[in-house]
Amino acid sequence: MLLPALVCLVASFEIDAAALPDFAELARNNSPSVVNISSTVKASRQDDRLPPGISPDDVPEDGPLSDFFRRFFGEPGPGMPDDVDPRASLGSGFIISGDGYIITNNHVVRDADEIVVRMSDRSELTATVVGSDPRSDIAVLKVESERALPAVSLGSSEALEVGAWVLAIGSPFGFDYSVTAGIVSAKGRSLPNENYVPFIQTDVAINPGNSGGPLFNLDGEVVGVNSQIYSRTGGFMGVSFAIPIDVVVNVYEQLKNKGSVTRGWLGVLIQDVTAELAESFGMEKPRGALVSKVLDESPAAKGGIQTGDIIVRFGSKAIDHSSDLPPVVGTTQVGDVIAVELIRGGRTMSVELTIGALPDDPEKLASAGIAVPSAVDQVLKISVEDLNPEQREQFKVPQGGVVIQKIENGPAQAAGLRRGDVILQLNNSEIENASQFHKILSDLPPGKTIPVLIQRQGAPLFLAIKTP
Repeated sequence: MLLPALVCLVASFEIDAAALPDFAELARNNSPSVVNISSTVKASRQDDRLPPGISPDDVPEDGPLSDFFRRFFGEPGPGMPDDVDPRASLGSGFIISGDGYIITNNHVVRDADEIVVRMSDRSELTATVVGSDPRSDIAVLKVESERALPAVSLGSSEALEVGAWVLAIGSPFGFDYSVTAGIVSAKGRSLPNENYVPFIQTDVAINPGNSGGPLFNLDGEVVGVNSQIYSRTGGFMGVSFAIPIDVVVNVYEQLKNKGSVTRGWLGVLIQDVTAELAESFGMEKPRGALVSKVLDESPAAKGGIQTGDIIVRFGSKAIDHSSDLPPVVGTTQVGDVIAVELIRGGRTMSVELTIGALPDDPEKLASAGIAVPSAVDQVLKISVEDLNPEQREQFKVPQGGVVIQKIENGPAQAAGLRRGDVILQLNNSEIENASQFHKILSDLPPGKTIPVLIQRQGAPLFLAIKTP
């Protein structure tokens, strides 16, 4: 009886093994189209790293603080220019056309003075930036080569299904041409401050260095660009995000043809329809994007959209969640006339809108509910921004407060603040918005320990910051 059971077990294993995808050929065929990107940024002069108001001449060589400043603020090393401190970063990319155009993430090459692209045969080419788009985090590079370069095949992120196998090729931590695989966990994910990118969520292992690399389907077609991970440790935790290739191609063509990206714009503030709101509006089930504000003189205002309208269809695209609307509007050509189906007063109706261009002016963007991060301040070393309606619901902050968009090595980080924390009070003053936060910041007493109240994971928390 044991032998038949073993035969069945082996046969079952062979069937299961045959059902698993073979990634070897896919990796072998597509690795030549993937590149390693090394960018170098010349940091500020050595003097700029000293505290404000102090120069090297103020620190005597034989003084008690000489060793301290030499250790923590550095001095020129042998063979190095005395005014340059270069920083290097690594990332990935892929060749999108044989004449040398390459796609990567904007954050991989941002502010780079030199970009070197290394091919799979270990040859190196110097790249120039054709254009970059911080909002989608896409950059287009160009290299010159005497031979035609191996380009990837492009697929459709729209046709990609949840549960489908996908594969990434990149350089995590500088380990060139590492291959990782997983499945599509979800589509159309809207992340904070990324309203115009409907991210593909996967469980493919992505780590620093994978940024800008391609995400392939089983047909060997690129369906996304690996861009972000969700992590509480800084390392991979099973949740990674890729920019859909349909979005990438739209950005690539605009950057290649005119060097900048134009996006469609309605001029409305929107929020999700909860079960309670759906009942109050006489809907059978929650769906659509609820308009909480219409900006004056915006395309929505001119087209007849009103506060309280629920947008359920934009052109041919059904809008089930509020996060579905910004990406489809953003990829619509400026000037196009689009039929918008909405629910008003319990009745379904349709209006036609002429799509406008998303404004570049930060004040207009903020008034449109689009998060605009401020520059990193030089006191706490953080940048903050006002919360949009979705963030207020997510962070459970009904009014006031600012969310930390970026944090660098400084007093705030030393006190335990993190990116994504919502600052509710600073030095016992309630925070209403980003503008008021910076005013309070400018009046902070130097060299004092001040309290800061934050909201983290739905719970309030006091921390103490020592101002410089």
